[in-house]
Amino acid sequence: MGLSVALYLLLLVAVGLERLIELRVSARNQRRLAVRGFHRVPDPSFSGMVVLHAAVPIGAALEVVLGHRPFLPALGLAAGALFLLAQGLRWWVIRTLADHWNVQVVASTGLGVVSHGPYRFLRHPNYAAVFVEMLALPLIHTAWITALATAPGHALLLRRRIATEEAVLLADPAYRRDMGSKPRFVPRLVRRPAARGGAGAAVPREEG
Repeated sequence: MGLSVALYLLLLVAVGLERLIELRVSARNQRRLAVRGFHRVPDPSFSGMVVLHAAVPIGAALEVVLGHRPFLPALGLAAGALFLLAQGLRWWVIRTLADHWNVQVVASTGLGVVSHGPYRFLRHPNYAAVFVEMLALPLIHTAWITALATAPGHALLLRRRIATEEAVLLADPAYRRDMGSKPRFVPRLVRRPAARGGAGAAVPREEG
């Protein structure tokens, strides 16, 4: 096994451990929200998301080892940069939502609307980051079959997840006022003038 393969497998293990830590943080935050009367919303896409987040690193590992995928510096460095940027955005989201961040949809709009941090620019920065992260991770070591095979399913799952989440969020007038006109995934190059009195409270909103 070459050095690049060994390092890549360590990266995949680290990503898996990170996901386990996130699940523990999410469970803790859900308990805290439940004490305040906010509970999970049924989400048919959640089990599929769990499977996909496991399938991407496992598939990438198998493809690299069994398919003898080479490390191509140009592709690997570009994909690695995208992966790190996506990681940075995800942790910015987690830091912004603080104790209210979780991996499932929670009907917590009664706490107010988050409109600071990455939510100044996007309605769903976490989902944009996760999609880029899961696409870039296999490509770091040229596992292109894994990247191409999982991306369509991931996009479909995210579409269903966002539909579930926005059914909760858009039912809240404050959310519609503060966030409804913002793009979902890609920030505008030129921001529209903010409506007077439209700044939202720096309190949590659910994000998976």
